[in-house]
Amino acid sequence: MSLKKQIDDKLNQALKAKDKNTYPTLRLIVSAIKDAEIAGRSKGQKELKDSDIISLLKKMVKQRNESCEVYEKAGRKELLENEKKEITVINSFLPKQLSDEETKKICEETIKSVGASSMKDMGKIMGALKSKHSDSLDFSKVSVILRGLLK
Repeated sequence: MSLKKQIDDKLNQALKAKDKNTYPTLRLIVSAIKDAEIAGRSKGQKELKDSDIISLLKKMVKQRNESCEVYEKAGRKELLENEKKEITVINSFLPKQLSDEETKKICEETIKSVGASSMKDMGKIMGALKSKHSDSLDFSKVSVILRGLLK
């Protein structure tokens, strides 16, 4: 079953159950997918692939994480809680991210396979990681880990 279909089914279930914590976020996701599909029509693309939807969901999570930081600094706990609920709902459709230890191990292996020795090779390493592990790695963590490994 496609990811878009899973999201639509989950939205219908939440609406029937009158789950006020879930369905507003699911509506936002569906709306973002439709917007992306409309934008893609001008390029001749009819429907989004699951990989496109995953990158869209990751972007939504990143936006909400940034909002969480702002709300936390401002002391807006009710808005912070709302953003965290939305992140939880969005993450339920994303592939499981690897832990910090697993991420570090993959980074070390990639550095060896690419033959990197300094920060100048960061682009090569990131390219190799994105080609193999784009769905399972959090690249904000990868960047920090690589900086530590490539001093």
